Amino acid sequence: MHGTLGYFMVLMAGALAASAQAADWSDTALGYRYGASFAEPFIPDEVTKHIVSLTHVGGDRYGSHFLNVDLLLSDGKDPDRVGSGTGAREIYLVYRYTLDLGKLADREFRFGPVRGLGLSAGLDLNSKADAGYNSRKRMLVAGPTLMLDVPGFLNLSLLALWESNAPYNGYTQSATPRYRYRTHPALDLAWAIPFGSGFSFEGYGDFIAAKGRNEFGGETAAETHLDMKLLYDLGSAVGARKHSLKAGIGYEWWKNKFGNDAAGPAGPGAFARTPMVRAEYHF
Repeated sequence: MHGTLGYFMVLMAGALAASAQAADWSDTALGYRYGASFAEPFIPDEVTKHIVSLTHVGGDRYGSHFLNVDLLLSDGKDPDRVGSGTGAREIYLVYRYTLDLGKLADREFRFGPVRGLGLSAGLDLNSKADAGYNSRKRMLVAGPTLMLDVPGFLNLSLLALWESNAPYNGYTQSATPRYRYRTHPALDLAWAIPFGSGFSFEGYGDFIAAKGRNEFGGETAAETHLDMKLLYDLGSAVGARKHSLKAGIGYEWWKNKFGNDAAGPAGPGAFARTPMVRAEYHF
């Protein structure tokens, strides 16, 4: 555990340094969320997780960037190794950069509900220590983005995904050489919409096509992943800076998690329906 926490802190520091370019605006937050009904493919029981995150967003003269690093700590139902009562540990990093074509061309691309056009690119990386799969996901993404005209922001992207993994099965003690899935499309939504007095509705949704056969020759399934949160700004209420402290509730709906068919051998663990409590400190 100590090694994972240390690696997480180093990764956070490096990620912030990498994104610390000249920016017109930026926001960095430490987050925490907790839920008792997470799901993992091939695990029939619900899993409790504590998740600590670092999120950094910012804008420069050409567009905006988003960086998130999660440290996910499972309970013993998702063990870190065969025969262990200690829960799995995972680090998951997401980075996206959206080039604003209007800023690049010094003109507006506004029509109907659209207030701008962009090109998005980025990557996902993860490392998980668990009994059955030990994921080492690597994924590049790229595609066009529509920026919709709403309070806050709502971006809709059509992305191509280039994904690979190199798992290790602790039960069979067998390693799989890095395997590349078929290039596949995804429809991605990301939003943060303020409303009322101090509330915001934020989240993302991914609708991902099947990615061909997996490392073991089985067919993958189309995947839907929604992660939503309703937060309230507690900053002013506790005498802190406005928007510095937020808390609220969240909900994750994830069908066919990581392309595993919930109606197949992966079972109910491939279909997560998870309420959460969430908190964020912005600095």
